[in-house]
Amino acid sequence: MGDVDGDYVRLPQRYDAGSEVQTQLTVKKGGFLIWWLKVGLLCIVLAAAAAALVIFCGPLVISKVVVPILNWEMETFSIPTLGLLLFATIALLPTVFIPSSPCMWVGGMTFGYGYGFLLILAGASIGMSLPYFIGSSFRHKIHKWLERWPNKAAIARLAGEGDWFHQFRAVTLIRISPFPYIIFNYASVATNVQYCPYLCGSLVGIVPDIFITIYSGRLLRNLADATDGGGFLSLQQVIYDVLGFSAALAATVAITIYAKRALQTLQAEDEIYHSCHPVLENLPPQPSPQLSSIHCQD
Repeated sequence: MGDVDGDYVRLPQRYDAGSEVQTQLTVKKGGFLIWWLKVGLLCIVLAAAAAALVIFCGPLVISKVVVPILNWEMETFSIPTLGLLLFATIALLPTVFIPSSPCMWVGGMTFGYGYGFLLILAGASIGMSLPYFIGSSFRHKIHKWLERWPNKAAIARLAGEGDWFHQFRAVTLIRISPFPYIIFNYASVATNVQYCPYLCGSLVGIVPDIFITIYSGRLLRNLADATDGGGFLSLQQVIYDVLGFSAALAATVAITIYAKRALQTLQAEDEIYHSCHPVLENLPPQPSPQLSSIHCQD
């Protein structure tokens, strides 16, 4: 429309909320599709690399390293004695800041998915409980120690927020994420996390690692048995094992990425909660309400 002088007035454009929402959904779907394409590409790359490694380097390494170690293990220890030693090392090594992953690997190679899984899970439950109770006696020193790494300390504190389920979820995500396993055993005591959600979340969180460890151990054991018998796996068996291992590894990577993103969401919710309640910063730490329902009010 024009005024009396013939000038024109620019009318404001109509805001279309539906179009904006549709655009956002399209962007999210595109990002989700790209993420899965990357995961698929990762599977292909891992499969190709693993196949090349197994075909060209596998026989030499297995015949010169793996087979002698397995033969020495079976000749030196009985099955019950070996199981007891593996349980003790898995349970005690994390207490002195030594990774127990090689022992889990041997346990998977020797006892398989059934007994191996139970053995590793039982030993890991002790290995995660001992630092929790021992570290309780050095809580103030652990607090000072965590001040050197504020980013990791902020992630560890998420385990002590909220109710039982929130603590369980936070611990599970921390265990799945790339957060150092042994460090969190002691860092957890610097939070308000209770023992029950800490232990339950930890056991659930290490299940993917246990399965990938057992799978890789059994795969190597099959290769060692075939090589020790004077032969090697057929091409079909190699392709099947390589694809299975790559798929399991890619699934573990995908779960780890999801856990890392979920932790970032929890951390953002925690920052929103404390920004809405700044007075809590000067009070002793107490469990906060469920963070997912926290919203700032004007």
